[in-house]
Amino acid sequence: MIFMLCGTGDARELALTLSGHGLPLVASVVTPSAAVRLAEAGIRSVTGRLDREAMIRVLREGGFRAVVDASHPYAEEAHANAAAAAAALELPCYRYERRSLSYAGHPRLITVPSYEAAALQARKLKGSIMLTTGGKTLEIFARQLLGDPQIRLTVRLLPCLENITRCLELGIEQRNIIGLQGPFSRGLNEELFRQYGTEVMITKESGAEGSLDEKVHAALDMGLHVIVISRPRTSYLTVRRFDSFTALTEALLAAPELK
Repeated sequence: MIFMLCGTGDARELALTLSGHGLPLVASVVTPSAAVRLAEAGIRSVTGRLDREAMIRVLREGGFRAVVDASHPYAEEAHANAAAAAAALELPCYRYERRSLSYAGHPRLITVPSYEAAALQARKLKGSIMLTTGGKTLEIFARQLLGDPQIRLTVRLLPCLENITRCLELGIEQRNIIGLQGPFSRGLNEELFRQYGTEVMITKESGAEGSLDEKVHAALDMGLHVIVISRPRTSYLTVRRFDSFTALTEALLAAPELK
């Protein structure tokens, strides 16, 4: 039995692929809505955030034989917990991560190593800035960008109550909050950039499955500056990494622990 961390839409598709090849699994998801979508596809799940100790307990009690980490590329805590829990129980750990996209060399594209660096770079550029990095790091950008009369900060994020409440608490005006569920087409990205007069767009390097390509190309072609936050660099020696469903599926089918 495989314990699989599912944090994205493509992770759900990977779970369906593995299940379709006869690999039994239980998914770990954060939200009840994700659990419902998996249940509709016939896949059992565990709902709620798991720290290292909780994950060890679940793995031990469930008799799992392997861990597949398909959480979001920027879910550093989840990656660390999965690797540590698997190592503690001497289980193999496999990680699926979307392929990176490269835009090196474009004169208006700026790559930075962190959220803090992105906020500082945006503060230098000024103008109408659209933030598309989600709700968890809002405070970093609010601290650097709000209150400057030469900056309008708009945020595009999931329309959940927690996100909207946090925006208002930080002083982000309602008119500057775009609550939408992706993925977004290139056309929709362009319309939103026009609607808000966007001059700078901030994003994470989430990969093709995260609709990064449509977002970045739309912005660059419209003359915007684009700030891309690089993926966090992790090096867990006990984790085997894959960037395709096929390669990961083949590895799991051949794994002696799952025979």
